[in-house]
Amino acid sequence: MGLDRYAARIEALAREMGLAFAPVEFELVPDSFMAEIAIYGLPVRMRHWSFGVRYIHQLVHQKMGNSHIFEVMFPGDPCHAYMAEHNSVAENTLVTAHVLGHADFASRNALFLRFGAMAGQHILQQSAARAQRLEIALQRHGQEQVEAVLDAALALEQHVDVHAELHRPPYAAAWGPAGVAGKQAAADDPFTQRYRRLPGEAAALAAREAARARLAQRPLVPPQAEYDLLWFIAQHGPELADWERDIFLAVREESFYYYPVYACQIMNEGWASYWHARLLREADFLPPALYLSAIKSHSDVVRPYAGEHQQALAVNPYHLGFCMWEHIIEREGLARARQICRDDDDCSFIRNYLDGELADRLGLFVHESRRDGETRLASRDLRAIREAILAPKYNYGVPCIAVTLLNDDGSLVLRHDHQRDGRGLDLERAEQVLAYIARIWRRPVTLHTADFRGTPRVLHSKSDGVPEPPKPPTPAAPAATPVQH
Repeated sequence: MGLDRYAARIEALAREMGLAFAPVEFELVPDSFMAEIAIYGLPVRMRHWSFGVRYIHQLVHQKMGNSHIFEVMFPGDPCHAYMAEHNSVAENTLVTAHVLGHADFASRNALFLRFGAMAGQHILQQSAARAQRLEIALQRHGQEQVEAVLDAALALEQHVDVHAELHRPPYAAAWGPAGVAGKQAAADDPFTQRYRRLPGEAAALAAREAARARLAQRPLVPPQAEYDLLWFIAQHGPELADWERDIFLAVREESFYYYPVYACQIMNEGWASYWHARLLREADFLPPALYLSAIKSHSDVVRPYAGEHQQALAVNPYHLGFCMWEHIIEREGLARARQICRDDDDCSFIRNYLDGELADRLGLFVHESRRDGETRLASRDLRAIREAILAPKYNYGVPCIAVTLLNDDGSLVLRHDHQRDGRGLDLERAEQVLAYIARIWRRPVTLHTADFRGTPRVLHSKSDGVPEPPKPPTPAAPAATPVQH
């Protein structure tokens, strides 16, 4: 019996066990194509030099034995799953069950449903269409101009407002007739009329009216701090051509599609791992040798450490999520687990369901990495462990930076909320990103931020020269990181 027949029976078993999902299209692909999908994020996507840098890093990790890509799955209707053709039949049998777990999660989770409805259920076709439009722009405007726009857009890829809608109206809608009527009604109420007659209020009122008149001629933009940098630049870039705005909006739309995958990684991978283990256990039609080989692959996926090491300095989301779902289902039942699957993301999942008993059983603790290279245990406190796991996930994993003012001369003011972030910026990289923004904004750009010590700093874009491509990212070790022993 081949993989096709195993896959069909596993899918039938999954539905019998209550999994609900859109149709899944599986495809076996070569290793090289598998790596490209993992790096680009999609089978066909806009071309940019940064993906090439990531591709080289991925190849190095694979050659060192630190990375093995079993599958890449894209939620939608239908879902699309790519499996490496070098995988054994046992591995791809496990992958089939794992993907069905992902598809079930995507069909239940409120975050996946909301963002899927906004970004569309046909991401592969949409991405291919965007890539085609980019190729046309490359032919018409040249690689240098197009890459300058992509440099800025991809540097801001995760700077979107995930609490807003993907398709949102411009600010002008807030100053329409309804808004004017509301202000007039408030001005005519009896309390306001009596207040206006107080001594000295007439002059103050006249001054306020004059200021309001000036503001009405040019409303404050943005009316409040705007954290969706991609949307703001696409809407208000003073000299952006239509094709340039299209690139910003395309990157933004893809970022909305990816957000649930990012925000629910531990839940999603744990749910898929729980179900692939359970489906394989219930699949009595699998030959014993194939089952044992598949379960060996399961153990490799969900173990807390890599290779022969017996400890890890980072959490494996497969292992943590799998253990948490087993713990929840054992204690509260499958119906309750499905409610959690529907309502939570990783932040609420970790805070509400990673309890002290499980943290002790998994050997979780927080370590500190010093600048001199020393690593030491910092805490076994449950709250510290939870927050260390979640720290990289806040605000889509990027600093909280907002547009606060578009000046009359077109210059732009950005502000980094470093107190909310709890960290400063790498000023060298911040200046590089600022240069990218200024190059396509075509006006001065200022960023108010803080350095790694928390000292306030103000960065100004330079008007001369073209920024060099940034160095390949080498993430610094966080001050406090959860580990498993």
